[in-house]
Amino acid sequence: MSKDIEIFGDHTRGQKFLDELEKKQFMFSLVISYTDTCTIPGITIAGKNPELLAYTPPADAEFLNFGYCRCIDAIPMSPDGKPTPGLLTKAALEAASIPNVIINAGSKIAPKLPYFETGLGYGKNIAVESAMPLDSVTQAVEYGRMIGRTLGSSTDCLVIGETIPGGTTTAQAVLTGLGIKAKVSSSMPGNPISLKNQIANDALKKVTSTNPFDVAAAVGDPMIPTVAGMLSTASSLTKVILAGGTQMAAVLAFSKITGYEKKNVAIGTTSYVIDDTTANLVDMVKQIDDIPIFAAKLALKDSKIDGLRSFADGFVKEGVGAGGASIAAMLKVGIDAKHLLELSETEYQTISQSQT
Repeated sequence: MSKDIEIFGDHTRGQKFLDELEKKQFMFSLVISYTDTCTIPGITIAGKNPELLAYTPPADAEFLNFGYCRCIDAIPMSPDGKPTPGLLTKAALEAASIPNVIINAGSKIAPKLPYFETGLGYGKNIAVESAMPLDSVTQAVEYGRMIGRTLGSSTDCLVIGETIPGGTTTAQAVLTGLGIKAKVSSSMPGNPISLKNQIANDALKKVTSTNPFDVAAAVGDPMIPTVAGMLSTASSLTKVILAGGTQMAAVLAFSKITGYEKKNVAIGTTSYVIDDTTANLVDMVKQIDDIPIFAAKLALKDSKIDGLRSFADGFVKEGVGAGGASIAAMLKVGIDAKHLLELSETEYQTISQSQT
């Protein structure tokens, strides 16, 4: 097993989980979604400006597959050179020849490539109104179950990532609504946790039920029930790594009602989320269930590129399933963090040259 994977939670179960996946086959799935909650000032740095936020999920999906974007004439990089975490995901998947599929679960803009379509609308701004109708939550779970059954039956391990601007805020609201003492992470070094708490608590004042479906409909986003549905069926067939940070804790909490095969489930993230002192991923997961958490110890702090070093400095930290994809590559082909860094730097240079 790679020395660059740390185990948190149930160490014995985590070690067994990893040992069983060495040199095995993986499939990566990216669930793209959107919530208008991301337009609240100060919530996220994803995207160059609020108008472009809706393009972030489809742009991530396109970049992962093409190395450039089709839905928008822009490279997925901030003006000061911070790239989408999809760059790390792309480098890892290509290094280990891991296939990927895209699931559209309420993205405001569709990607220009083949994908699974759920027909879900995007999530509304929870500071203003309910996130989505209750029947949309039901549909998300049902369609997620179908997709999870299909993907889970064709691989030794299904890795599920997500991309949804503002998703940590809706995750905070769902976790709080389900009784979890949560501190979600952020794409910024200065985590606006008090703002997220205020938004979550104000939105939850309108919720009178603790049923996860009601909570998700009121204050969640379409990604959460979709991934929960995928998890419920896929985990009965194969191993599943929920690839993401604190948002996957919200998925896990919601999934207590939809069900999953516990021995086949783990969360995979980056060490940058684990090291985030403003968040509490490990503690949150302990409150929900005793499943292992894996953290890819990436070597981005050693990069000669400022934009990649920024991940280690507290920017972005995780996203587009970067941690889970890196863990999958390490397990499948034995690649280490240093080599992944070199591949990521090469990918970064390719993007930079395309801008000139």
